[in-house]
Amino acid sequence: MEIIIKGATEEFAEKLVALAAQHHAELTISTVQPGWTVDRAERYLRDLTAGSRRMAEMVFVDGDGYIDAEQLRNVVGKLNGPSNGLKRAVDRGVRKGWWPEGTPAPITPVSDPNNPSWHQNIAYQMDREILPVFREALTRIAAAKKAAEDLGITPGGLGKTSSPWTPDTSTLAGYHLVDLDGGSLPAPADDDQGEEGQQS
Repeated sequence: MEIIIKGATEEFAEKLVALAAQHHAELTISTVQPGWTVDRAERYLRDLTAGSRRMAEMVFVDGDGYIDAEQLRNVVGKLNGPSNGLKRAVDRGVRKGWWPEGTPAPITPVSDPNNPSWHQNIAYQMDREILPVFREALTRIAAAKKAAEDLGITPGGLGKTSSPWTPDTSTLAGYHLVDLDGGSLPAPADDDQGEEGQQS
């Protein structure tokens, strides 16, 4: 008999292991809990494209967890690409084992309750309990960027390192490129498809 349980508490796992041992069962238990830690939030933010990351920062810094979509559009432009990027980063993190399946999206759209069948999102929000987690992650990223700048390794600009070499993009298939600001380099054009307003 093989039993696989994910998301168990440590107390539950200990009891289950003892029970399984009595019945000579092979038991695999993962006690990793879905949810956002500072490490996970930092990895999430670093994995976002520049537009998605700017949108995320506006939600949890400028908006204190809630920001009108119109305010986001004034800064970011069209939101379909960046908002889709926020969701894809969560899914990608699950696939790569950065956080467990079931980890909720940190930023969610708010629909217009007066027009539920076809809508354009009116705002984006983040649960207040994870706001400090993402702010701490952003602080870490800023500290890492400053340390890199102090060493003169920020690409481009007077007195900073730069390189005339441009990689052959065909050799980079399957790699996820990240800049020193912590954001991903722009995704391919077909990765940005999708509608901000959706049929529910």
